[in-house]
Amino acid sequence: MAIPKHVGIIMDGNGRWAELRGLPRSEGHKRGVERVSEITAAACGVGVKVLSLYAFSIENWSRPAPEISVLMKLLETFLVNDVNLFMEKSIKFRVIGNRDKLPSKIRTMIGHVENMTLDNSGLLLQCALSYGGRDEIVRAVKKTLSSGIAPDEITEDAVNSHMDTSGVPDPDLIIRTSGEQRLSNFLLWQSAYAEFLFTNTLWPDFTREEFLEALYQFQIRDRRFGKVGSGVTKCS
Repeated sequence: MAIPKHVGIIMDGNGRWAELRGLPRSEGHKRGVERVSEITAAACGVGVKVLSLYAFSIENWSRPAPEISVLMKLLETFLVNDVNLFMEKSIKFRVIGNRDKLPSKIRTMIGHVENMTLDNSGLLLQCALSYGGRDEIVRAVKKTLSSGIAPDEITEDAVNSHMDTSGVPDPDLIIRTSGEQRLSNFLLWQSAYAEFLFTNTLWPDFTREEFLEALYQFQIRDRRFGKVGSGVTKCS
């Protein structure tokens, strides 16, 4: 059975993981970043084409300043340390989200890693930073209108071409860790026909084995895309 081409993951539960162990929330975020490398490598190994990770939502800017500072420092470390993995596995890295809200140093580092990996031909790793699905849709509509198209000529394809994910296939599977069962403003436009899998596992405990089990659960589902009947092809 075919592997999903595009998998999105809402990486939730870092703070709770730390609190359950009597540790500061920052320790949970550190463990969460470590988990990213393992799952990215696993996605590469099984042939996933696109992996989209929800790292920092636009709503997360309302968190306490010290926690945001920790998250930005961890992001810097990730961008420096994982470049070797990206080049070794031929991973193409890109960021989706409202970059204007990110610190200038982070924006510069993101641009550097994106340029370094631009010609890589393996997995596309999309990191959603300062990201919100509604914000993305609003920005895409504004870009569509500013392109000169008449309002009555706006189509789904026209808007889609101005989304952050333009040129990337819609997600086949969205995984959310930590037991919560909601999208939290992640890839709202793109997930119209995605399959969803919710696990109680907190993100720092989400292993390669559980990731592979999620892919198997996707494979045995029957995706109808609004159609009826039992003759629909299994997930592909």
